[in-house]
Amino acid sequence: MAELIGGVPLFLIYLAALTVFLLVVAPVLAAAQAFQFAARLLLAYARLLDAVLRRHEPQYQTRPLPRPDDEPQPAARNYWFGPAQRDLLLLAEHGRRLGRRTTVDAFRTVTNRIEQSPARRRPATIPLGLALYLGLAVGVLLAVPLLATCQLLHWLLVLLLQLGARLTAGVLRGLDLVALRLRGLQEGVLCPHCFERVRLPVHECANEDCRRRHTELRPGRYGILRRRCACGQRLATTLLGGRYRLPGYCTHANCGRQLSTETGRLAEFALPLVGGRAAGKTQLMAALLTNLQRPAPDGRAPGRCADEETAERYRLLREVLEISGHPRATQRELRRAYSLLLDRDRPPRLLHLFDTAGERFVKREDTDVLRYARAARTFLFVLDPLAVPAFWERLSAEQQDRLDRTLASDMPPQQVFDQATAAIQAMAVPLRRCRLAVAISKADLLEQVLDWPSDWARQRDSDAAAAWLAQELGLGNLVRAMRLDFREVRFFFTAALLVSSPESAESAEGGAAEPQVHESVTPLLQWCLAGNRRARAAAVRPDRQQQAAEPSPVRVRVRVRR
Repeated sequence: MAELIGGVPLFLIYLAALTVFLLVVAPVLAAAQAFQFAARLLLAYARLLDAVLRRHEPQYQTRPLPRPDDEPQPAARNYWFGPAQRDLLLLAEHGRRLGRRTTVDAFRTVTNRIEQSPARRRPATIPLGLALYLGLAVGVLLAVPLLATCQLLHWLLVLLLQLGARLTAGVLRGLDLVALRLRGLQEGVLCPHCFERVRLPVHECANEDCRRRHTELRPGRYGILRRRCACGQRLATTLLGGRYRLPGYCTHANCGRQLSTETGRLAEFALPLVGGRAAGKTQLMAALLTNLQRPAPDGRAPGRCADEETAERYRLLREVLEISGHPRATQRELRRAYSLLLDRDRPPRLLHLFDTAGERFVKREDTDVLRYARAARTFLFVLDPLAVPAFWERLSAEQQDRLDRTLASDMPPQQVFDQATAAIQAMAVPLRRCRLAVAISKADLLEQVLDWPSDWARQRDSDAAAAWLAQELGLGNLVRAMRLDFREVRFFFTAALLVSSPESAESAEGGAAEPQVHESVTPLLQWCLAGNRRARAAAVRPDRQQQAAEPSPVRVRVRVRR
């Protein structure tokens, strides 16, 4: 009894201490435990974010990434077009596990403290444990909404960034389309092999050890500004970003060959040469190519070959031109165009010169395959005066002996022109918006046989050349048809041969002078390449000034054989 009475004060003291603990200490302890647990849970989630998003720790990579080998394109997906959703799912999955594990571990730690404490301390450890339990419960109530809010904000941020990525990709695609439209390539670039338009070429990886081909290299699922190929090589996805530097290939099933260098960066200019067999198209083509690559006084040439195939074919043509020979007739099968980069033009352009066998201008079914005409707005018609019977009829016997008949084309110019224009019109080409340059070929032979003056002033006089065709050769109907079908027509006498000029002889130091293209080719080329009315006026203005400064040439008529 005495012991019981003696324990009453101790019990009262314990009750008083417990009351103070519950009223003062327990709330503070529970609050501290709640904030500590919430901070611990948030810190653990932050570490999870770092492990999943930055360090990519293997234990968290429980969902596979999209593999480039399994994709339609041999490239890794852009983060905002697939991997971002995967990371969100990983965070949600491992976040739930992390929250459950952290909560269970915290409650187990408190329980172990209570259970492992000595029996004599249980009156103190149990209230302390209850306060800690209360704090953990409050901490869970605090942390769960915070974590849910963080995940929701993360989802919203990813959604906004995904929308921004798609919007950026769309804007970049639109800028590419605008750039192509400014270059006149809104319908696609021109394939120099099959002559079809290619809206988006197939691009080859720049890595020499890879050479994977990307059929849709533009901003989108696999990259905004750059795409990462399966080999790891970064590839530009936009035209403005340098996509044109990659090798491009035609997308048409029957072609698939490589396009010209820097396709898509430059405005394209198609210049088809139309003429009969042996009319002088190929030799004139060689003269045009040589003129374009002749260095200017500052050492820079107006143009350069856009690909190795053009350079090799030009080298062969140049050799024939240098020996004043006659090139082999153009093969009947469709051959690729000669492509040149006109770097000094403003803006720079990619020139495609098309030389087609004259046999294809005889039958309608052959001209139908000349698809490159759809891309042209300037045409070059090569007219061989030796192919006109009236030309030979007006020559004397002595003049005919001085001229080799085998050099004449066997195809009348009128027939070639009618058949070619009919085929071009059938392709829905607006000829009334097109320009036509008529190159009267073999003028060097005419000069020798007809004893023309050698100042070549008449070559710059389009009206005089047209009058000569109409009055001397009886081609008035052809001249009128040309002017009726085309918006603008110019006539040029041309001699596709190399000559040694006095300037080149003086500039040569201790060696042979570098031969140059005959001066009659330059006005023709300038007029063909002039893209607008102001440029064309600038191209012919020096000729007009020279004509005004020189006396009018005496017109020499052909002697008629009696």
